[in-house]
Amino acid sequence: MKTGIRKITALCLAGLFVLSLSACGNGGVPDDNVMIFEKDSQRVVTFFSPMEKTQPDADNVARSASEKTITMAEERLGVTVNYITYTAEDYRDKTYDEIAIERVRNNLDDLYLLNPDTIQVLAEEDKLMDLSGLDSAKNLRDVVKMANVVNGKLVAIPQEVVAYGLFVNKDMFDRYHLELPETPEDFLECCRVFQENGIETPVGANRWWLETFVFAQAYADLYNGGNMEAEIAALNSGEKKYSDYMRSGFMFLQTLIDCGYIDAQKAYVSEAIEGEGADFLAQKTPIVMAYWSAANAETAYGKPGFNMQVIGFPSSRGQMPVMAIPGYAVGIDAVHAEDAMKTLDIMLSDEALQVYAETNKVISPSKNVQVDCIPALKPLNDRINENVFVLASNAGMKLEQWGNTCVIVRNLLNGASVEECMAEFDRLQEEVLKK
Repeated sequence: MKTGIRKITALCLAGLFVLSLSACGNGGVPDDNVMIFEKDSQRVVTFFSPMEKTQPDADNVARSASEKTITMAEERLGVTVNYITYTAEDYRDKTYDEIAIERVRNNLDDLYLLNPDTIQVLAEEDKLMDLSGLDSAKNLRDVVKMANVVNGKLVAIPQEVVAYGLFVNKDMFDRYHLELPETPEDFLECCRVFQENGIETPVGANRWWLETFVFAQAYADLYNGGNMEAEIAALNSGEKKYSDYMRSGFMFLQTLIDCGYIDAQKAYVSEAIEGEGADFLAQKTPIVMAYWSAANAETAYGKPGFNMQVIGFPSSRGQMPVMAIPGYAVGIDAVHAEDAMKTLDIMLSDEALQVYAETNKVISPSKNVQVDCIPALKPLNDRINENVFVLASNAGMKLEQWGNTCVIVRNLLNGASVEECMAEFDRLQEEVLKK
């Protein structure tokens, strides 16, 4: 579909995790689900991004924030950014990640919005430009560099740092005299009380984000115990096993499944927010997991009819935020590489990021940009400001984290045992060490 009318369809970076995207393609290149929005211009940058599946025509602050920064670049450079978007139908189809990898490998676009696992795959194949020379790269937080520097190259930069947390209905917790959970044991006790009081499934889940529970428990000590570099080195050398870190989190998920606190069958086929959002907003379930911006977006949880709080995931060190760092990237063989790099540099400048952050009320990748969060996000933000969090995407780890863990969690939902899941981590680690 082509149109001369300019339409913004790019989501905020966090929106990548909202979508389960599909393809109907020939020869590895999608067709039916790809939409093109373009207008005439002598200088064009093509931008591949997801389109929001749920209420795509609704007002969305994330889209508005991204649009403002792109318009800033267009006006200053005299370029036009043409959008190519992709939307899936359901869990049976290809994901946005799979299509993005195909498009980058086939050099179909200039600028891409990519998930952490996709960034790492494409960077290892040397398919992404090094962005470290951009002026905007000088102001990045260390956590962004940690996530997106591959083989010495900064291959992607976000417009926001995506923090995940537990979205909880505080009114329901108060009704049953429950404190917000700090540890896995606290969380299980809360679920038990909810279920005993007639709430059949206390935790609303989908097929994408249950790994956040795993990361919080697996890496709480690694990222907050003062020995991070040595522990990552031991994992990369094979001295330590990822399965030893992951086991506790998977056992916790198995307990949630066995007790009926999550519906594994429903989660296995449910898209993010679509699967659990309605029940959470209707106060049928007190707990869901989502990313920071979902608390601001009216298309997600921006207008709950109750006291919503966003807290960290249960861990041995208390409530633990989980961060995943997606980003914008430029294809190594992009046809309009020079204009794409210039466009990106303006979009990621402190000036543009300030506009983006103020519009979307998010954590900026720039250490120079600060924005107050809404009250619901304060518990999560307080922990982040204390420098307490774990990373779900870390380019310094040879075994890619976000995508692999997501897939193995789905194996668990589909009936695999915890030990079978751990064996898959061991297999993947051995595979990586042989390279």
